[in-house]
Parts: sequence; C-alpha cells; structure tokens
Amino acid sequence: MRPLRSALLLSLALACTPKGAATDPPPADPSARGGMDPIVPPAEPAIAYPEAARGDVVDRYHGVAVADPYRWLEEMDSPQTRAWIDANNALTQAHLDKIAARPKLLARLEALWDFERWGVPTREGDALVVARNDGLQNQSPIYVLDAKGTERLLLDPNTLSPDGTVALAGQAFSHDGRKMAYGVSASGSDWQIWRVRDVATGKDEPDELKWIKFNGPAWAKDGKGFFYPRYDEPKAGAALTAENYDQKVYYHRMGTPQSADTLVYARPDERKWGFDPEVSEDGRWLVITVRIGTDPRNTILLQDLRKPAKGRATIELLPGFRARWRFVGNDGEQLYFLTDEDASRGKLVAIDVRKPESRRVLVPESMRTLVDVSMVGDRFVANYLENAQSRVAIFGKDGKPERELTLPGIGTASGFAGKRNHSETWFSFTGFATPTEIWSLDVPSGKTTPWRRPKVAFDPSDYVTEQVFYDSADGTRVPMFVSYKHGLVRDGNNPTYLFGYGGFNISLTPSFSVANLVWMELGGVYAVPNLRGGGEFGEAWHRAGTKLDKQNVFDDFIAAAEYLIEHKYTKPEKLGIGGRSNGGLLVGAVMTQRPELFGAALPGVGVLDMLRFDKFTIGWAWASDYGSTANADEFAALLAYSPYHNVRVGTAYPPTLVYTADHDDRVVPLHSYKFTAALQHAQQGASPVLIRIDTKSGHGAGKPTRKQIEEWADLWSFLVYHLGASLPSG
Repeated sequence: MRPLRSALLLSLALACTPKGAATDPPPADPSARGGMDPIVPPAEPAIAYPEAARGDVVDRYHGVAVADPYRWLEEMDSPQTRAWIDANNALTQAHLDKIAARPKLLARLEALWDFERWGVPTREGDALVVARNDGLQNQSPIYVLDAKGTERLLLDPNTLSPDGTVALAGQAFSHDGRKMAYGVSASGSDWQIWRVRDVATGKDEPDELKWIKFNGPAWAKDGKGFFYPRYDEPKAGAALTAENYDQKVYYHRMGTPQSADTLVYARPDERKWGFDPEVSEDGRWLVITVRIGTDPRNTILLQDLRKPAKGRATIELLPGFRARWRFVGNDGEQLYFLTDEDASRGKLVAIDVRKPESRRVLVPESMRTLVDVSMVGDRFVANYLENAQSRVAIFGKDGKPERELTLPGIGTASGFAGKRNHSETWFSFTGFATPTEIWSLDVPSGKTTPWRRPKVAFDPSDYVTEQVFYDSADGTRVPMFVSYKHGLVRDGNNPTYLFGYGGFNISLTPSFSVANLVWMELGGVYAVPNLRGGGEFGEAWHRAGTKLDKQNVFDDFIAAAEYLIEHKYTKPEKLGIGGRSNGGLLVGAVMTQRPELFGAALPGVGVLDMLRFDKFTIGWAWASDYGSTANADEFAALLAYSPYHNVRVGTAYPPTLVYTADHDDRVVPLHSYKFTAALQHAQQGASPVLIRIDTKSGHGAGKPTRKQIEEWADLWSFLVYHLGASLPSG
C-alpha cells in the first residue's frame, strides 16, 4: 500500500508530475547530432484573435468591485465557449504548423522515448510485481515475476482503450498477494473505477466500485474484502465540475455489489474531511488518516479490527489537526509515525495506543528533511532530502542508526516498500542525466545492487548538473539546479528553460526526462529552483510560500531568472519559463508581474483565477496554501497576484502558449480559457498568445505516451521558434 498511499496527498493537491520525470521520455543518439541549424523567428504581423465578448459581470469582495469579463467561459460546453475553443485550437495549430523545427523535434522525441523502462517492483506473496514499458507503449503493463525472473503479464492497460486514454490509476494487493485491486481512469479524469483481479489466473472478479478519487483500498488481513473511501454520485452532467465534499469510508466484501457495502466511518458535520484508510500489517488496526484538503496537518483515527464491526469504536488517537502524521507500522499497541510535531523537518516517534499523549522519539529531527520512512526487515528505512538531494539511512527498531546508503550521485531515490519479514526491498534512482535505474537493497547488510538499468543511447558524462544558491528579494537563500551540455559558453546567449512549482509541500528534486535531455541537446540550459512553498526544507519552508506569503514564491522565481541573466547563462529574450498546475499559476503570476524579464512562457493546466478556484471540483481543498476570499486579508493577497485579474491592457507580454485539457477535473480548463482571453485582449505588439487544448486528456496523470510526445513537440517547438534555439541537423 505504501506507494499508493504516499501519492494520495499529492493527487489531492495540484501535483501532476511536476518534475517531468516519471511520465517523460528517454535520451539521445550521439551519432545523430551533427551540426546545428539556427532557428530565428521572423517578424510577425499582429494576430487576429478569435472573438471573445467582454461581459459585464462584477463581483464584490469586502467592498471591492472586481470585474470578471469572461465569466461566460466557465460554461465550458456552451455553443459560445465551444466556438471560442475551436477557433483558438485552429489558430494555435496554424502557428505550430509553420514552425519548421516541429517535425524534426517530434521525430527526435519519438526516437529517444523508445527504450525499455521499469517501475519499482514490490514483493506480493511469493512473486515480484512490476510495471514495464517496452518504450512507446501508451501505458505500462503490469507483470508478475517468479523466482527465476520469468515474466507473466498480469494486466495490460493498453487493452482497455484503443487510444491509450484509459490509464491504470493505482493498485493494491491483498496481504497474501493473491488478489490485486486496481483502479482505472478515463481521459485523464480523477474519477476512478476499481476492480479486483485474481493474480494466479489473471481474471477479474465481478466486483466493480465507482465514484472514487484521490484514494485506494486497504485490504483486510483475511483478504475477504477491503476498506475504501468514496464520494456520493454527482448529479448528471456535473462529474467534471461539481465540488467534491462528504467523502465516506466503506467496507466492501468480495463478491457483493457496491450497494451492499458497509459504512465504516463518516462525518456529515465535517463535509471537508477526507479519509485515507490503511490496515496495519498484523491486521489488527484500521488506521484512518483524516485530512482537510491539502493541508499537511492531519488527524489519526483507529479502529480495532479484532472487535465485531457492529458497534466497533473509533479511537481519536491524534486529534486536532496540529501536525502531520504518517503511519509507518506497529508492534501491537505501539504505533510508529513520521511527524513534524515540534520538528519542521520531521522525526520518527512511537506512540502507545493506551497512552497517546506521550511520544517516544526514535529518530530525532536533523538538518536534513525526513520525507518518508518504511519498515522493512524489522528496521526503519529513512528517506531524507539534503539540499533537495536524496540521502537514505537505515535505523534499528530501537532508533539507533546502523548505516547510510551510498547513492550513485546527485539524484532522487524513492521506493523502499516492503514488509516486516522481508529482508530485501527495491528503490529507484534518477538524476537530470541519469535515466531511472532500479536497485535492490539488502536491508540487514545495507548492500545495494543494480536490478535494472535502462539502455539509453546517450552519454551521461556529456552533461553537467550544478547546484547554485542565490538570494531572493528578502534575502532568503534559495538553491537551484542548473543542467546543460558540457562546453556551454556563458555569453548570455543560451536558450534557457526555467521550470518551477513552489507549493503544497511538494519538492522538486533531480529526475530524468527525455524532453529535458532533448532541450539540453539543443544547447539549452535547464534550471530548477527549489522555491518556498515546496517541501525541500520542511514545513517551515512550505509555510513561507503560502497564503499571505505566497508572493515569496514568485519573488524566488524572479530572483532565479535574474541570477541566470546576471551570471550570463542567458538573457531575457532567450529565457523561457514553464510550470504545471500550481506551477502554471507561478508562470502566470510572474509573467504578469515582470513581463519584460522573459522571452516566452508556457503556463500548463494552471490555477489562474485566484478568486474562484474554490468553486469547482476539489479546488476548495487548496485554501490551505492559497487562502480564501472569505477573509479580507487573504482576498487582498489573492487579488494582488491572481494572473487573470492582473492582466493589463496595452502591455507587451512575452510569446505565450497556455496549455490545458478538456477532461481536467482537478484544475478545470476554464482557468486557462479566461486567462488566455484576457491576455489576447490586452496584448500589445505581435508576440502571440495562444492556447493548446488537448482532447480526451486531463491534468496529466496517466497521459498516453503518444500524447506526451506530441505535447512536448509542441512546447519545445514554440520555445525553439521564439527563443531562437538551434536544432541538431542530420
């Protein structure tokens, strides 16, 4: 359950592979590089944008009148909106079609993406289970490996739809490994349907569960059923926009219809509460983590599964939403938790159910950020970040340090799932020029062994990653990774892509991406700053980029751009910026605050109307980071940086390609529609403001390989054209 559980809060937040790692492609064939063809964008005439009527809607917040001229674009299926979408897609396609570099970039991405890659395996029963993609498969099939390493296909998501737009959203194995519950989502929606497959036969049971998002099931120890949260069925036609409240926890008994499921826990008086259930490895405890939106502070509830379901008490073990708690494991009535209670960078504690007010510290807080702990081989495997780079240490059950792992270099390690009686676990390691490798770890000895290394036709030593530090506007020291090809001359003329996120306690750490490799192959610089709002330096770093302090995130990003310019990596007309989701908000905010600083902008699936983000689907959950218009001071802060509301008529904004998707039910596409219409109306000069609206696609999770390649070809083509980058010839 650990890999699924650890992704839940990220799913609820805006994260959509912000690092560009897991869903991005492979490397380059050195023999095909050849010479360099300069791409110089010609002078363009002013663009005739599709008609977008400016309405007269005005809202009042705390006595302040705020116009919303494009409110009509919130009616996403109206004839007027559909006509605007179709006209803009045609305009964008015409612009991309005239970029001579695009076919070559598309072919390059496709060629480099085509390599075998593996997920992190887990031991389920007597077998290993692992995802493996041959290279260009739209979705990664799941395989079972026996003791000899012989593969048997367990589930191929590519057979679920002809175009790969139905994706595997997660899986959870019964404690004995005989059953696999798996969720699927269609066209990128967060909504999932869960089914159960018999691992031995590869056939599905009749069970089917609907109206699930952001969570997965937790199997009971006996394998006869599982606990899972779900929402009520939305009204007809409202599934992609209706607000998501009133989640409840149910127990599903195998072989029965969903309508017969037993309600385990609900709080109708707390409709914002969301639930993440987990069953302890010994089968005794149902641990329910209670969260409110994306706030990392949570509450822990317990049910003793040894007692009859009828009348079973719920214990409020850690009430009050005062800190973050993550269940790690237990020994009977002693439960282990990773927490930031009085420890911004995290610590590991033991809590006795009979005396929950006491805390026994096993692994104290340190200068590193403790991001995850797993219990394998009767030891604790602790995953840290140190200056946004992974460090992994092993501790005994008593908390005494045993050893630290030697990792291959600057990069990110993740995985380490397992059970108490397992002596072996697996993890991935990746870096900006290190395709994701899979390693095994013998926990008692600390020995690590390569398990799978992708064969990618490029030489990692051709590329360099340095970590630099710079001062933000208030003097805060911020780190940034800067990656590029050896031989880069710092003359201020290098096309540069500055990518950021800065929110929801999510860390941007080194990771491999074929798309980013292609950019560096072009001679481009790829820069990733660790902005406040992220989790790289613990909860205090996160809080410093939220609510009334959200401007810190934008200041950090602007300071990163200024550092790159001052140190001659690039110059404004060669500097492109990008980000997705909360990172799309980042791009929208900084380009409206400092339009002269950037040469091109790529805001993706962004939150761009900060006064109405809470009106759709799960948007209300983001108030823990953004604040609420209900509070006068938070409204003032939101209005001050809301990209949609800070577009100024007659301003020369950089060439901009907004991108979104028609089935994005996390950050609904109306944000991108309204922002694009406002920019097009305001734009001074000939620099284009375009929008790319993908179909049968969502926020990004599960996007088919083909769609990823096409999207990156469009994004890189836009930057190559408008920043004057170069292409390899041949």
